[in-house]
Amino acid sequence: MNNIKTTFSIKDLENLSGIKAHTIRIWEKRYNLLEPERTETNIRYYNLASLQKLLNVSFLNNNGYKISKIAKLKRENIPLLVKEISEKSDSKENTINAFKLSMLNFDQALFYNTYESLAKEKSFKDIFYNIFIPLLSEIGMLWQTDSITPAHEHFITTLIRQKILVSTELYQSKKTNISNKTFVLYLPDNEVHELGLMYINYEIISKGYHSIFLGQSVPIDSLIDILTYYDDITFISYFTVKPEKDELLNYINEFNEKILLKGNSDFWLLGKQLEYINTGKLPNNITTYKTIESLVKKL
Repeated sequence: MNNIKTTFSIKDLENLSGIKAHTIRIWEKRYNLLEPERTETNIRYYNLASLQKLLNVSFLNNNGYKISKIAKLKRENIPLLVKEISEKSDSKENTINAFKLSMLNFDQALFYNTYESLAKEKSFKDIFYNIFIPLLSEIGMLWQTDSITPAHEHFITTLIRQKILVSTELYQSKKTNISNKTFVLYLPDNEVHELGLMYINYEIISKGYHSIFLGQSVPIDSLIDILTYYDDITFISYFTVKPEKDELLNYINEFNEKILLKGNSDFWLLGKQLEYINTGKLPNNITTYKTIESLVKKL
């Protein structure tokens, strides 16, 4: 079971807000913006309310409000002012901060309101590339530094997943196949990071191609039967944490022997794990991509 993180070190606050620990201490002493608690060994720590306040203060400061003026605001008026500004602003930074606040507060309403404001002005593609990808990258760093819990990450990724699904369904209902090519999208065993693959599925379907989305943790042997149904298949997978770097070449060789050598198929790959192999020595029908955008351009 995930335990919700409710106490934070000053280093956590620095990671989450982007404000240096030295500056946070100055704001505490000079303006009494935060009131840290202390452990029995006199180590400073902060509760969730302090973190939320600091993020709001950072938001206002980035929008031209001086710290001296923010410090004079009533505590309950600070989030109201943040909400007012975020609704009027088109700033990428402001939008990402709003999504971060929704994650930290487990606030679905803030997520939906922020997204709806974006959707009035931007396409889903713009939102994904310019907002969600930077947001997810930042969340990944926060998770790695233990500044947020898995519960926070699951909360925000589930909401983003919903938006991808809704956008995909809008095109699936049209049922237009512009060629005989079929794309099969899957993640290898024990790989569960599927948001990138889900977005690629959205792009494929929006362009009128036939797509089969299999999702997380699919064994290679489970893909063999698909070869009997379609003649022209491009398999796409995303290696974020799996296979392990020591298993990568064995996995690719097994895929080549069991799938690619038995039919007219191609294999497109993305993901951080590809850093551990020499992609230049892969078979001709295996193509690697550094970004989702570069893959989409090949569709």
